[in-house]
Amino acid sequence: MEIVIDTSDSVPVFAQLIDQIKKAVLSGELSAGAALPSIRQLANDMGLNHNTVAKAYRLLERDAVIETKGYRGTFIHPDAKANSTVDLNAWVTSTLSETVKTLRGSGVTDSEIRIAFGNVMNNRDQ
Repeated sequence: MEIVIDTSDSVPVFAQLIDQIKKAVLSGELSAGAALPSIRQLANDMGLNHNTVAKAYRLLERDAVIETKGYRGTFIHPDAKANSTVDLNAWVTSTLSETVKTLRGSGVTDSEIRIAFGNVMNNRDQ
């Protein structure tokens, strides 16, 4: 699999990595159990900051597209193909948009929404 990063693109580098790995899974180029390079190796090969690659890997692992098996390495998750079609960012945006629309329809001001959102985000118990 060849990863091509466009640093002039407005899409963040970590998002480009995620997108390309998901596309490779969906196309069958990467199948369940396939090994991926370590964070350090991929960062060095691509000339990227290792934190950028680590962020992409963390999000891919959260979405069950990849799985890390400790010292053995990082591999494509058995359910990666199905999970690669899920876009949590789009779902969050859609859900928040509907919530904001409902709140505005009830007469809540944008300032009140922002304050409430900040309060909810700062409450780690939820």
